[in-house]
Amino acid sequence: MYNIIKKILFLFNPEKAHKITFLFLKILDKIPLVHFIFSKQKNINNPIELFGLKFKNPVGLAAGLDKDAEVFDILGSLGFGFVEIGTVTPLAQPGNPAPRLFRIIKDKALINRMGFNNKGLDFAVKKLKKKKTKILIGGNIGKNKVTPNENAIDDYLICFNKLYDFVDYFAINISSPNTPNLRELQEKEPLRKLLKSLVQLNSSKYVKKPILLKIAPDLNSSQLDDIIEIVLEEKIDGIIATNTTIERNNLSLSTQEIEIIGNGGLSGKPLTQKSTEIIKYIFEKSGGKIPIIASGGVMTAQDALEKLNAGASLIQIYSGFIYEGPKLIKEINIAIKNKNT
Repeated sequence: MYNIIKKILFLFNPEKAHKITFLFLKILDKIPLVHFIFSKQKNINNPIELFGLKFKNPVGLAAGLDKDAEVFDILGSLGFGFVEIGTVTPLAQPGNPAPRLFRIIKDKALINRMGFNNKGLDFAVKKLKKKKTKILIGGNIGKNKVTPNENAIDDYLICFNKLYDFVDYFAINISSPNTPNLRELQEKEPLRKLLKSLVQLNSSKYVKKPILLKIAPDLNSSQLDDIIEIVLEEKIDGIIATNTTIERNNLSLSTQEIEIIGNGGLSGKPLTQKSTEIIKYIFEKSGGKIPIIASGGVMTAQDALEKLNAGASLIQIYSGFIYEGPKLIKEINIAIKNKNT
């Protein structure tokens, strides 16, 4: 069924297809009994406990799809164990000029330079207040484009405070390649200051929420070592590995075709191996002390198993969901169940 839907959607440019899909999901979300029917048909009970949270299964949706927390309930009913909304910034912003999202169908890849386009923190909170299901929600937070890096901490603290009552964990996004200079926050001292501030704020709350750091796949071993050190020192709950890459390896496109697309983060199948290598490095270097959510190039159940074998505990999909549809959630869960029996 999804193959037919995909053929129709792929007739449109990617952003138009996204809007059509969201319109359809919003309609489904409002139909009585749809959540019940979907949950009976697609609910996959493969429980895992991590960060003090009980996930109904280990397969989640990565940030970037439900940026404004508009369809997380219906996405949860499709079988996801958790849904990460965002990236949310304090103020609404349009993101980068279109075209800014590109399919590379032959390589099962996407390139995007969206630029944290979202309707702002208050809009997301308004939507989260209307939550109807028990799906676990991650809040992926970032800074506004106009906020200079020296003031970035303020944006993250604002997002943390306002989302605190409505999400189950936080993902700190300092690794998108599409906001100018954002990745500089991954450097040792800026990162330490940011995470220390968030940990202090979290400690002041009545219940601590898990804080995860989402990192880029383009870090060298020295940068990864610094991140591992800081995550352990500041007692950050885990790492999401990884965001999109600025590299253009493993693509069938010519140099000219790549240049025509231009800047942006590459996701999908070409990122699979690189993301897995990062997971393995973090797991081994930290002695398995840092829980890892694998995100990046999970296109098949086998990809998911390889990331779990490399040291990940949970899986997130995005490009795989676009190319393979909801069946991928079930396939991964079945593979994990078979592996554990």
